[in-house]
Amino acid sequence: MVLEATMLCIDNSDHVRNSDYLPSRLQAEGDAVNLLAGAKTQSNPENSVGVLSLAGKVPRVLVTPTDDLGQVLNAVHGISTGGSIKLSTGVQVAHLALKHRQNKHQRMRIVLFVGSPVCANKDELTTVGKKLRKCNVAVDVISFGDIEQNSEKLEAFVAAVNKNDNSNIVTIPPGAIIADVLLSTRVFMADDNVTNGASSFAAAAAAASSQ
Repeated sequence: MVLEATMLCIDNSDHVRNSDYLPSRLQAEGDAVNLLAGAKTQSNPENSVGVLSLAGKVPRVLVTPTDDLGQVLNAVHGISTGGSIKLSTGVQVAHLALKHRQNKHQRMRIVLFVGSPVCANKDELTTVGKKLRKCNVAVDVISFGDIEQNSEKLEAFVAAVNKNDNSNIVTIPPGAIIADVLLSTRVFMADDNVTNGASSFAAAAAAASSQ
């Protein structure tokens, strides 16, 4: 089983209030984050998951990597929207949170949910990606909402960070259910146990996040 610390980075910008993903980009994204967090913690009891918001005045760590799923669900449920995402800064803050993980044997992974325009330029993102690659940080990018506008930048970023095929980019078309699409991608399929955990966790996550 993969031993991993993961930072789930949420797009909480003004753009995620849009309803092209039902019931809104934010809620659809939140459901997927809850599902992924539950799957990660169920696949290995020593895995840890943290949460970071990408928008607002500055990207902010809401939960440092923990095995307490309740903390993660509460942070996702209580997130507020506003402003625009600061992707480069957010990624670097997420990396810093991972560097301070308690179990140094855990591999480091950042999962970015991007549902609004990326203001950072391609060169800046490529530079950040190369630094993450050097530090053996894997990255998954889930692109939804402004897919075409962000495509070139996000693909360049993932290409820069990718090492031994450890990083992925997934695009979610409007109208699709983000969580359902992710279940059949490498974001979940990287470890067979993760997929099994995700399936069994879906109902529990939905119930917990609605409380």
